[in-house]
Amino acid sequence: MGKVSRDQLPQKAKNSLGSTLTLFSISQEIIDVFTAVLEGKAPSPLVNDRDAVETEVELLKDETVAQSHELIKDKIVALLPDEMEELVASILRAMGYKAKISPKGPDRGVDVIASPDGLGLTQPRIKAEVKHRNGSMGAPAIRSFIGALREGDSGLFINTGGFTREGRYEAERSSIPLTLVDLDDLADLIVSHYESFDLEGRALVPLVRIYWPVS
Repeated sequence: MGKVSRDQLPQKAKNSLGSTLTLFSISQEIIDVFTAVLEGKAPSPLVNDRDAVETEVELLKDETVAQSHELIKDKIVALLPDEMEELVASILRAMGYKAKISPKGPDRGVDVIASPDGLGLTQPRIKAEVKHRNGSMGAPAIRSFIGALREGDSGLFINTGGFTREGRYEAERSSIPLTLVDLDDLADLIVSHYESFDLEGRALVPLVRIYWPVS
């Protein structure tokens, strides 16, 4: 028995080691590497070591991205309806638009309005409806929202509960440009534009950048 510095191990052997706080097992191939190092010999190159390492790193990266995506979705789900509207406005501002939340009242489903000039005088003039619920949104709700749009408008319908197939078909056949955004789309938009988020948006969904080594 003895101690082996991690610096003396091939990368694949390093990756095979679990946390010091957990139980883990290592293969005979890795045991042979430890034995060689303890005997003062140079460890034999592991079979396909470079390819195996790159594959493991890529899989770990994909897993980390997937976990991050789910955690961001959890943050979104925890928001209140009013906070959801502010989040959508923050995303549109990060995309270069001047966005404002509509006053409460008979707005016919328009919760956020955005345009390049902030006055709606220049196109695209975006009108967004924001729904924060578990259930999928169907065709009737989509038709109602389309009825609130006018020539020159572009519609944005956000629902964290997603959309039925009929609802998506209704949006596709609309004569007015209309984009549907579900919870997964919303999480992707946040990640894509987070660097340009205002303070209000960052406060609603606090995130931190993670750096990943380039293979």
